[in-house]
Amino acid sequence: MNKNKLPATLGELKKSGYKSKRVKDEVRDNLILKLQRREPGFTGIVGYDETVIPDTERALLSRHNILFLGLRGQAKTRMARQMTDLLDEYIPFVAGSEINDDPLHPLSRYAQELIAEKGDDTPIAWLHRSERYGEKLATPDVSVADLIGDIDPIKAANLRLTFADEKVIHFGIIPRSNRGIFVINELPDLQARIQVALFNILQEGDIQIRGFKLRLPLDILFVFTANPEDYTNRGSIVTPLKDRIESQILTHYPKNIEDALSITEQEANIPEAQTKKIKISDLVKRLIEQVAFEARASEMVDQKSGVSARLPIAAYENAVSAAERRAIVNKEKETQVWISDLTGIIPSVTGKVELVYEGEQEGPYQVAFNLLGKAIRTQFVHYFPNPDTLKKRKTQQKEPDHNPYRTIINWFDKGNTLDVFFNVTDKQKVQLLYQVEGLYGLVKKHYPHANEKENALLMELILHGLSAYSLISKKVLDGKIEFKDLMGSMLNMGKESSSFEDEEGFES
Repeated sequence: MNKNKLPATLGELKKSGYKSKRVKDEVRDNLILKLQRREPGFTGIVGYDETVIPDTERALLSRHNILFLGLRGQAKTRMARQMTDLLDEYIPFVAGSEINDDPLHPLSRYAQELIAEKGDDTPIAWLHRSERYGEKLATPDVSVADLIGDIDPIKAANLRLTFADEKVIHFGIIPRSNRGIFVINELPDLQARIQVALFNILQEGDIQIRGFKLRLPLDILFVFTANPEDYTNRGSIVTPLKDRIESQILTHYPKNIEDALSITEQEANIPEAQTKKIKISDLVKRLIEQVAFEARASEMVDQKSGVSARLPIAAYENAVSAAERRAIVNKEKETQVWISDLTGIIPSVTGKVELVYEGEQEGPYQVAFNLLGKAIRTQFVHYFPNPDTLKKRKTQQKEPDHNPYRTIINWFDKGNTLDVFFNVTDKQKVQLLYQVEGLYGLVKKHYPHANEKENALLMELILHGLSAYSLISKKVLDGKIEFKDLMGSMLNMGKESSSFEDEEGFES
């Protein structure tokens, strides 16, 4: 639509045949068109196709105000912001109006007096849908004046008006969002008395300011977001307000790792320079995602706070940067993200999980390393035989030992140690891995068509996996990871103050 060709006066608008719509009807009609054309109502929202998106579309078809209820990092605000795509591209309003007055149905005294004075010559401006969105983060210091409005003494003085004149009113952010979508994030953080001030707007659609006999039937689609944790820790949604919000929609974290991978791939900010230089395999991506899944199930992490999807996104970025830093130090033109590089994601984990008392006692870094270890343990069995299953089968059936990991374990049992330094070159890393007897043979048996770098990465996975299943020992020390036999590690336990122990008590 060419904005320059749109009607510029009230008379031209009337001649064009324009008909006003309430914002909820406008959203409803445009959503119906999208559904009929099988176009997505919301884009870039992964994992909600069968849950949150259908619930939201039903609420919009019902012309409801909406409350998105869910833990941190569940795309609540993103869902709200995308609703502007369901608005008409442009709508007319009385030029100069603070509350986007509909020229055919003016609300404010300013618009009414201007139309009464100029009639069909009243100037009309056009508002793009991107400008019809208002958002406020609820904090304890938000006031009624911020949201709804107040008397402006400076305006009264400049215009030489008394406080009894309606023109001295300064409208708050909600009236200024008239004929649009208004979002209040973290609603429970809003003081109860401020929440009460929203009753009239939601139920009757009007506002009251400082005792003025003023009725402005505002036209707004309200969207609220809230975290269930807020109900107990900071505040709550007052019952009458919650009753006036017609649809409450529960959001959730990705239910499977495929959705989680898609979200991280979409949201991670990886510069082109890194993309060209650093390769990251599907295996490493899955390990990163699994860390978040493990955190959401961990007894050390406060489940009421949730574990945001921002954790794997930040971890992904840090993993790539860890590999890039290593390549820069080693003057390598390109490299891949090794599993040892995942020690670089620990800062992305420690700042994004809220720990319970036991977790605080353990320490955030130890908990983060334990989560990474659990992620490796969970994903390992998707690539190689489950060591636990092999143990059970041998015990139950009293069969000979056909453990495919026996040669590798025996190599360490002979007193051999493998020190994998963080800053070694790819070539040196491969040479180190080939020292371990049985490692390459096991990979080749399960992945005969893998190339050299894939082989090496899978070989490294086996070492970390055997450590996660307590078949060999792993110590994370300053500058390196040390793999050795389990018994030797147990005898020397506690000697290295800079190492981290996994939750079974073995150093990792």
